[in-house]
Amino acid sequence: MERKKIKEVLKAGQVGEKILVKGWVRTKRGSKNVQFIALNDGSTILNLQVVAEIENFKEDFLKDINSGASLAVTGELVKSKGTEQSVELNATEITIYGKADPDKYPIQPKRHTLEFLRENAHLRFRTGTFSAVFRVRHAMAFAIHNYFNFKGFYYLNTPLITASDAEGAGQMFRVTTLPANNPPMTEEGKVDFSQDFFGGSTNLTVSGQLEGELGATALGEIYTFGPTFRAENSNTTRHLSEFWMIEPEMAFYNLKDNMDLAEDFLKYLIKYALDNCIDDLEFLTKRLHQEEKNKPQAERSMDLMEKLKFVLNDKFVRCTYTEAIDILKNSKQNKKGKFHYPVEWGVDLQSEHERYLVEKHFGKPVILIDYPKDIKAFYMKMNSDNKTVAAMDVLFPQIGEIIGGSEREADYDKLLKRMTEIGVPAKSMWWYMDTRRFGSVPHSGFGLGFERLVMFMTGMGNIRDVIPFPRTPKNAEF
Repeated sequence: MERKKIKEVLKAGQVGEKILVKGWVRTKRGSKNVQFIALNDGSTILNLQVVAEIENFKEDFLKDINSGASLAVTGELVKSKGTEQSVELNATEITIYGKADPDKYPIQPKRHTLEFLRENAHLRFRTGTFSAVFRVRHAMAFAIHNYFNFKGFYYLNTPLITASDAEGAGQMFRVTTLPANNPPMTEEGKVDFSQDFFGGSTNLTVSGQLEGELGATALGEIYTFGPTFRAENSNTTRHLSEFWMIEPEMAFYNLKDNMDLAEDFLKYLIKYALDNCIDDLEFLTKRLHQEEKNKPQAERSMDLMEKLKFVLNDKFVRCTYTEAIDILKNSKQNKKGKFHYPVEWGVDLQSEHERYLVEKHFGKPVILIDYPKDIKAFYMKMNSDNKTVAAMDVLFPQIGEIIGGSEREADYDKLLKRMTEIGVPAKSMWWYMDTRRFGSVPHSGFGLGFERLVMFMTGMGNIRDVIPFPRTPKNAEF
């Protein structure tokens, strides 16, 4: 008999149909005559109830079925007596593939803290919360590729090993084959990277943007989607050392085109989730309510479904950085000293400022533009005032910045001047400068942190809970 997925059975299973399902036991309960087994195979957040009458099985056979055990169950679908699903499975044959010792299996049928589940990341996929999160993560990855393919973009695989620092931050993981205890040295007493595998100093990439620009200046519109790495010693709920980035780059796009694409892109992803992940989103909405029920009303998160529709149904407000600073300085929040960080022209806005603009002042998602040049990267196009650059940040409720981007500086002389000002070595970036020497065009792009997106979509409060195996300072387990 061909196996059926539980998602398919719950959606279209017919009373009287004989089927085979396979999965893992979430819970088991019952009496001396009958056992009720909640079976889940990962295809849906919902479980299929298996009814096993004890008289149909060998003595003590069902005692080996506990939470975590894996089973194959053959039986007949009958009308469910419960209200949560229309059918349940009367078992006629059960095969136990793998037992789970009830005294040692960590994921018991009770509420576990997220901290405990991070310590058991190899098993946390089996919980309702994490199975829902990672199904949504998959759906978002598929939707991203789908969106850009439909728009005529080309998927470009940019290198993970690079000699450049795209952000100029210097917080990079070195890649080397030189011996750690006795590396070759130059006469000046420095490590001689000319003897390294690549003949020079190399690192794990912090961004695929610079290489992405090379593709855009020939293919027109490209996007990257891959892992990036930051050796930033930040142990917070918003930082990872290894994370995934989506970075489209578009030739002939100005800042307005860039903003239009970012808004359309984000709304497409949210609509895709609402259309295709509704069971998981409803489960995660209930989870969030349960988690925050004892918090004061003012400290509770926005309802997850409400938050998603807030973004989907509202046109994004577009506002300059300078206007935003004036709004923040004149706000009651600032005048009462309730901001933790100062508000002055030239500062990099913090999450509390971004959220105030979105949630309190405008009541809509916001795109901030024209940031001071001194707080933005060297590759951003200088505005005519010579003080600001054509940058944009998309701000969402509860999370603040979700996308950062800009029109890129297309003028060779202006780019070279800016690189010299902040100490970016133009000599080693000759390949990047060549795009400004040979057929340069106006072009733009942005970056979306994939885990930041999944946090927003699922309502999870810690970025470590939306990536399968988080890499953070002092933690590279699993």
